[in-house]
Amino acid sequence: MKHRDVTKTEQGTKDLQQRSSSSEIASFLKAAGEVAKPRSGRLIFALDATMSRQPTWDRAMVHQASMFDAVGKAGDLAVQLVYFRGLDECRASKWVINARALRDLMLAISCLAGHTQINKVLKHAAAETAKKPVAALVYIGDAIEENLQSLCEQAGELGVRGVRGFFFQDGLDITAERGFREMARLTGGAYLRLGPESGKELADLLGAVALYARGGLKALSESSSSQARLLLEQMKR
Repeated sequence: MKHRDVTKTEQGTKDLQQRSSSSEIASFLKAAGEVAKPRSGRLIFALDATMSRQPTWDRAMVHQASMFDAVGKAGDLAVQLVYFRGLDECRASKWVINARALRDLMLAISCLAGHTQINKVLKHAAAETAKKPVAALVYIGDAIEENLQSLCEQAGELGVRGVRGFFFQDGLDITAERGFREMARLTGGAYLRLGPESGKELADLLGAVALYARGGLKALSESSSSQARLLLEQMKR
């Protein structure tokens, strides 16, 4: 069982630019344990691993790792990791119920120069929910280098399919903020800019996203968490 090439899955045309070694894959599978069986919710966690994120990558990894820990505590949730980097590399893990294993896999990812591939992420999420409903997509990135209209069309399709997008921005790029906010709106999700000390906040926010993925708006509205209320404020607009 290997990471799936999103490009190959959707288009059947190109091989991955790089492949994980057999030892890396074996280590991941050992850590991941049981492949996800039918659960009460499914959550896709996607991230931009292009070179523009390198200056803040170590800090971002700490934040994102804490988010996976929060999902693990939620339990009863299937999670998939998707990331892109380089010229044409976009990969998706298997669906697993051991979020900690995905955290360990993510920590091993390094940045490679290339353009954003958000369109592939959105198309992948649509393809996955066509097979079995996906409740939420969490995306972390710092830039948009693709046609925004095309991205918004894909986001709108996700919204129609019931997939809410939660877009977390690393950095201050105005174009990216505008795009992430609009995609969040079109999916009925939420947008948040990451701060330099936002690790704990992000862990709590992803815990709230996980709560939504498992129990919907009702579960989120019944939570006493301030982060849950923060998400609800945007999701109900």
